[in-house]
Amino acid sequence: MTQKIETEKSRIAIMILAAGASTRMGTPKQLLLYQGRSLVQYITEIAIASVCEPVVVVLGANAEQIRPQIHELPVTIVENLDWAFGMGSSIKTGMDFLYSLNQKITAVVIVLCDQPFLSPEIINQLVDAYHTTQKSIIACEYAETLGVPALFSHQFFAELANLPGNSGAKKVIQNNLNQVFSIPFNLGNIDIDTPSDYEKLNNRDWGLGTGDWG
Repeated sequence: MTQKIETEKSRIAIMILAAGASTRMGTPKQLLLYQGRSLVQYITEIAIASVCEPVVVVLGANAEQIRPQIHELPVTIVENLDWAFGMGSSIKTGMDFLYSLNQKITAVVIVLCDQPFLSPEIINQLVDAYHTTQKSIIACEYAETLGVPALFSHQFFAELANLPGNSGAKKVIQNNLNQVFSIPFNLGNIDIDTPSDYEKLNNRDWGLGTGDWG
């Protein structure tokens, strides 16, 4: 791999959205234990292990409880005071921070803190596809849909920063399908929203591969 590509990769930021109130869970899901650590710490460590930098974590609801889980990690924590307006407001908070940096950010990867099967390899595949396909959006494909984790070139930064509060990054993907290249992430449809989801996560033998997450 050329030094040019490595340098470009170092300017691809990653944003972890962890601002939600977890109303369906009944307790902050960011703090649920998974693989011996809180879910937010687990996902943040995965982001750190990828080729992306800087790593930005957007907190909102329960920020004071969640912050100690990651404050010693090499990340920037930004707080969305408008988290109640929805995911779009958290993306705007993260984008505002990236705009404030002196370094030129050429793209951003957006991930959620409740997709437990995320890996550094998936994130790095997004970045590799961005360089090899010349497409401006690289999205994950799962459950017959396109979604996050996804990478967005700088040309979509303004659109991301101006999403309605109740919209997420998927809206930008859907609005620009001709610009999208997808990679498979078969377990990407599994997220942890309810106590039942969490119970399944802890009890399943995922090596067997089948199951209903309806």
